Amino acid sequence: MMGRRKRPIFFASAVIVAAWIVAVGGYLVAKNSKMTADKVKAFAQSVDLAGLSRDARAKAIRELADRLNRLSPEERRKARTEALWQLWFAEMTEEEKGTFVELTMPTGFKQMLASFEQLPKERRKRTIGDAMKRLRESQERAAEGEAPQTNHPPALSEELQQKIAKIGLKSFYSESSAQTKAEMAPLMEELQRMMESGRLFRGDR
Repeated sequence: MMGRRKRPIFFASAVIVAAWIVAVGGYLVAKNSKMTADKVKAFAQSVDLAGLSRDARAKAIRELADRLNRLSPEERRKARTEALWQLWFAEMTEEEKGTFVELTMPTGFKQMLASFEQLPKERRKRTIGDAMKRLRESQERAAEGEAPQTNHPPALSEELQQKIAKIGLKSFYSESSAQTKAEMAPLMEELQRMMESGRLFRGDR
């Protein structure tokens, strides 16, 4: 009689333990599968693009783009700040560079370009300045604790910033080479974040 009474208790305990194991296992899997800038960097450094066949190169480039696209906004900013794409870009053909840029273009990119074009010239100039300031601050945070010789990609020159503000981001971007578009990626993504937060329209500093 006592054995029958205890069976439901044992069964319920077993279910709870099993559910706990599944939950912990799921958490560990999710944690290990989370993409980070360090994982993207490790992948980029592990592949010799120059030594791959054409099909293997295309597959590797798409894999790198997929990893970048899976990053959280902050991790993506870190990856862009460290210019991980530069590890491969020198080895890419113009066609491959164009493909990579298209694959890593953020969601809502065209909407951001259209919104930026509607801003007055002075507002565009100020917005670019704000975005560059945020990028430099992010760069400084990323550089904390690094060796003095560590080099981060330089910000866009004042001349390029003036040109973008004058002719418009959309026109400048459409006329740029794949190399320039890749170099502009951190700025474009920062402007995208500003649009999503409303800063692009408020002009907040």
